[in-house]
Amino acid sequence: MALETFTATIALIGIVILVASLLSGVVERTGIPQVAIFLLVGAALGPFGLGVFDLGLDSPALHALATLGLVLVLFSDAISIDLGAVKRNARLALLVLGPGSLIPAALIAVASHYMMGLAWAASAIVGASLASTDPVLLRGLLRRHDIPTQAKLALRMESGMNDIVLLPIVVFSMLFLRAPDAAGHENVGRLALGLLVLGPGAGVLAGFVGITLLDRVRKSVGVRRDYESLYALGVAFTAFAAAEAAGGSGFLAAFTAGLTVAALDVELCDCFLDYGEATAEMFLLLTFVAFGASLIWRGFEVATVRTVAFALLALAVRTLVLFPVLQRAGLDRQSLRVVAWFGPRGLSTLLLVLLPVFAGIPGSEQLFTICCLVVLLSVLLHGSAIALIVHRPQPDAAPALGAASAAPAATSPGDVVRAPAPPAPVVTAAAPIDQEAAVPAEVSIGDSGDGGEPALPERITLDEVRQLLRTHEPIVMLDVRTPRTYESDPFI
Repeated sequence: MALETFTATIALIGIVILVASLLSGVVERTGIPQVAIFLLVGAALGPFGLGVFDLGLDSPALHALATLGLVLVLFSDAISIDLGAVKRNARLALLVLGPGSLIPAALIAVASHYMMGLAWAASAIVGASLASTDPVLLRGLLRRHDIPTQAKLALRMESGMNDIVLLPIVVFSMLFLRAPDAAGHENVGRLALGLLVLGPGAGVLAGFVGITLLDRVRKSVGVRRDYESLYALGVAFTAFAAAEAAGGSGFLAAFTAGLTVAALDVELCDCFLDYGEATAEMFLLLTFVAFGASLIWRGFEVATVRTVAFALLALAVRTLVLFPVLQRAGLDRQSLRVVAWFGPRGLSTLLLVLLPVFAGIPGSEQLFTICCLVVLLSVLLHGSAIALIVHRPQPDAAPALGAASAAPAATSPGDVVRAPAPPAPVVTAAAPIDQEAAVPAEVSIGDSGDGGEPALPERITLDEVRQLLRTHEPIVMLDVRTPRTYESDPFI
């Protein structure tokens, strides 16, 4: 039986990787939520479909997937935070992570207590879990170029950081559910020490030591690119293990480790970030398939008039709270509407509410089932709305400074090249942006030689670029910065 379970788990991993890879282009073009696809994949592979596997709440495989997924999500979200943008928009960040997260959590907790008859501690867990915004469902929306920059920033900060605000609520509430009579000052103090000191402390230490070692070894003897990408996982898992061994929260440690790496501002190759994010996404998709087999559909089992009314209220509360809260941040009206509406609940909600389930707290399965219903409605409502926006045709970009139609397409988002005349030249872009002039410092152009190989590029200076602009010479600008540099730079 153990062998069959192991084989089914390996099959699950293989199927998810294959399906995710094959459908990546379709998802990108159509905007269909990946979450919905993989929930259906899980249903097809589960006991109601092909019967390949069925992971229950007590399954060690589900426990491992959910734990690793949450660790990597927290770490990758923290490491991708642009602290400079957060500092420049400190008021917006405080509003989104403070009242924008805590007030909906409190209102949902009150509603769950009176509408669902839950104890206050259980209601707090439900409120905190359902206040968490899912980054997976938001990815298609955040890739849109016509979404206001302020809206993207607010949604990135909320989906990437609000779990760290809500996680302590879940953990503290679990203490009172586990042993109400024993939740005295000593236990609360010990938990607070582990949660607020030991966990973050272990994360800061692991992040600082890990990145300092990487930087020094790389400068002295070098580190292979493929192993540098794996290093991201090592830092995340080490931080988690160190905190758990010290009696702290490994999840908080994973987040603070990533935040420490981001704050140190060490020059990291894109592979470090991209591999960590890709691996986290694989674990998330695996977990969605595992839920889709049978677990998440249990939400329909509790679908009554009262529970559906509660679920709709839980989805509406965030929008009702964020409208007046974010008006204080000075957002324009379009940004305000986008941020207030698009707050999908997804895997982050399920991972948070699974913590008391994995801890064996009595009655926690009911909390999970209620949250499943809300997540299913959110995937339907928010996911379909995001798909419609993502699939909406984008307006064609205006030709750059009168560029001819024969100009080469900008395959990467700011170099400047002369518009080619037939036969089309081979264009190589290799120039950094001069931020003061908002144009590249140099560009290169090369015509194909007789042997089909590109000739040595012709370099032109900023003065020559300005001369071209004055004479209205057709030119094309190519921005070849990496996505991370491009999105964090105010000069776009």
